[in-house]
Amino acid sequence: MEHLLVLVRHGQSDWNLKNLFTGWKDPDLTEKGIEEAKTAGAKLRDLKLAFDLAYTSDLTRAQHTLKLILDELGQQGLETVRDQALNERDYGDLTGMNKDEAREKFGEEQVHVWRRSFDVPPPGGESLKMTAERVLPYYREQILPQVLSGKRVIVAAHGNSLRSLVMELEGLTPDEILKRELATGVPIVYRLNEDGTVSSVQDLAD
Repeated sequence: MEHLLVLVRHGQSDWNLKNLFTGWKDPDLTEKGIEEAKTAGAKLRDLKLAFDLAYTSDLTRAQHTLKLILDELGQQGLETVRDQALNERDYGDLTGMNKDEAREKFGEEQVHVWRRSFDVPPPGGESLKMTAERVLPYYREQILPQVLSGKRVIVAAHGNSLRSLVMELEGLTPDEILKRELATGVPIVYRLNEDGTVSSVQDLAD
């Protein structure tokens, strides 16, 4: 029985382009983001992959990315579960702020700590650790059982919510996952063993 799980970060959003902290705000994809999502779908189609179930966040940019991927695969109407548990990390008081302006206001070192430490949240927001604490139970209780039952699953979500999953799947330390960049619109294909461990991983970056 095949145990297929594909993770894909949404394509470039309008706020990615403007270099803003996005978090739970809901901008849509840019033209580049739309093309990234279509390319992701084409890559999966070239691998002759198809899906039985999809998961995405409660945010437009991830949902739009998923729709464009499924359009490319000819799988419009695939059963899709949307849940806030897969939302991007909440950046709290930084949300909507330009990243360069944040460095000027709070200092480069402080902003770096908020962005790249595992367990230090920005004011009013979430750390990566806090993000993982909502993403991973959802994965273990909802997504993984579907994969292990033989359903082929795709998850379209966000840089930090997906980092939590990659950390779990690949057994990475907090330091290792903080160094891991997930490109927009690039699928990562995992094949799992019966116990949920990874038997193979294929990053579809160019």
